[in-house]
Amino acid sequence: MKTTRTTSRRTFMGAMMLGASASTLMAFTNPVLAGMADYTESEMNDAEAWMKTIKGKHRVVYDGSYPHHGFPIIWNWAYYLSNNEMGSMDNEITAMTVLRHDAIPFAFHTDLWKKYPLGTMFHVKKADGTVYNRNPYYEPQEGDFPMPVIQGIKDMIGRGAMFCVCNLAIKVYSGAAAQQMGKDASEVYEEWKAAVLPDIQIVPSGVWALGRAQEEGCGYIFAGNTI
Repeated sequence: MKTTRTTSRRTFMGAMMLGASASTLMAFTNPVLAGMADYTESEMNDAEAWMKTIKGKHRVVYDGSYPHHGFPIIWNWAYYLSNNEMGSMDNEITAMTVLRHDAIPFAFHTDLWKKYPLGTMFHVKKADGTVYNRNPYYEPQEGDFPMPVIQGIKDMIGRGAMFCVCNLAIKVYSGAAAQQMGKDASEVYEEWKAAVLPDIQIVPSGVWALGRAQEEGCGYIFAGNTI
C-alpha cells in the first residue's frame, strides 16, 4: 500500500512538472502568454508603488523559492526579533519575503489548498510527515512552527513586514493544475489570483521583486532549499 501511494504521488508530481515545463516554455516563447498578459497596467503600477513603501535603515529581502519548512517566513520574523534586541523599533525595519517558484502556496487562502492538492503539489508536510491541506504559515496553529513564539505572515504584515508572490509562477502552476484536472487554464489562473491573501502583493515575477527590492537598498538572503 505504501509503495502504491508513493508511486501514485510520483506519477502525479511528474505529470505536474511536465505540465509546468510545457507552460513555462509557452510563456517564454509566446509574448501573449508571457505572464504579463494577465498582469494589468494598474497591477504594474501597484507593484511599483508597493516597492516604494520599503522603510527604515535596516532592510532585507528573502528569496523564498521553496517551502523549506516555513523558513522564508521564520527568517522574516527573526530579522525583526534580532533588530529589536539591538534596539531598533519595527518602524526602522523592513523585511520582505518574496514567495516564488515552489513557495507560492503560502500566499493562498486555505480554501484553495482544500480545492487543489497544494500540499501534495508543493511538498508541504507536517512534522509527522502528513501533507498539509491548509496554509500553515499565514495564521499558524500550534505545531506549525518549531517554536510557538514565531509569528505568521498575517502578524508580520501587521508589524510592517512585506510579502509578495510571483505572478508568473501562479500562471505556470495554475496552468499545470488546470491541465491535469481538465479545467480551463484562464479560469484557474484567475481563481488562484483571487485566492491571494490580504496585503500580499502580486508582483510580475519573483525575480523582478528581488531586483527591485535590492535597488531600494535591501540586502539579499536566500531563504529556501529543496529539503
